[in-house]
Amino acid sequence: MKLGEKQVLTVVKKVEFGVYLGSDKEKVLLPAKQVPAGVEPGDPVEVFLYRDSSDRLIATTNEPKITLGELKVLTVVDTGKIGAFLDWGLEKDLLLPFKEQTAEVKKGDSCLVSLYEDKSGRLCATMKVYPLLRTDSPYKKEDQVTGIVYDTSREFGVFVAVDDQYSARIPKKEVYGNLTVGTRVQARVTAVKADGKLDLSVRDRIPQQMEKDADKILKEMEKRGGSLPFTDKADPERIKAELGMSKAAFKRAVGRLMKAGKIVITDGKIVRR
Repeated sequence: MKLGEKQVLTVVKKVEFGVYLGSDKEKVLLPAKQVPAGVEPGDPVEVFLYRDSSDRLIATTNEPKITLGELKVLTVVDTGKIGAFLDWGLEKDLLLPFKEQTAEVKKGDSCLVSLYEDKSGRLCATMKVYPLLRTDSPYKKEDQVTGIVYDTSREFGVFVAVDDQYSARIPKKEVYGNLTVGTRVQARVTAVKADGKLDLSVRDRIPQQMEKDADKILKEMEKRGGSLPFTDKADPERIKAELGMSKAAFKRAVGRLMKAGKIVITDGKIVRR
């Protein structure tokens, strides 16, 4: 009998509170409310094995949202002293220990996890899914993809599971906006590495992105009464903090707006015409 997996077991004994499955040497209880109608000793039943709230091995005919070897996005239903608890479709919520979290999670959050068996034989979740991500995606450079952020690094950028299964990264220089763990992103493939991993950008190709950035600048100017208190000579950090774009992108968009006659630069600020 395999913990954490769906399997077909044989009914060996009927009791008032359910049926026992397996063999005379090794058997597990399927509670009465889970027993299919008309089941008799010798009949096969497909079940999933896990441990109940008392850590006893138990069978269920309910469909778990994740099994061993899978990657799934699950929802946090509660938090406690030992970690978070995830909804995986069974009566007992799935524990996500603090040490297996790549970022702090709270009730209502979504996170990509895999299932593992801990040292005490219990099934738990982990957000450390990097080793399980695939590197054989069908995507090529310039394709549009979607995925979920599963980890972040100040040094390397933001790590994304494309389609919740393929290994990808948004390099540090391409990180804009609030890309936290659990965030769903739409991105563009900028490179397919030799090892099959993807590099992504949340920004469009330069011509299309320039138009979006120009519109963003104009809207920000409207909020501020028709001007920006800095120009394209400002520090890159300020531009990124104020507008969420790189200095190079800002300069391109400002140049586009000046050429269109929509703005002028004067006295250290940008003014709308």
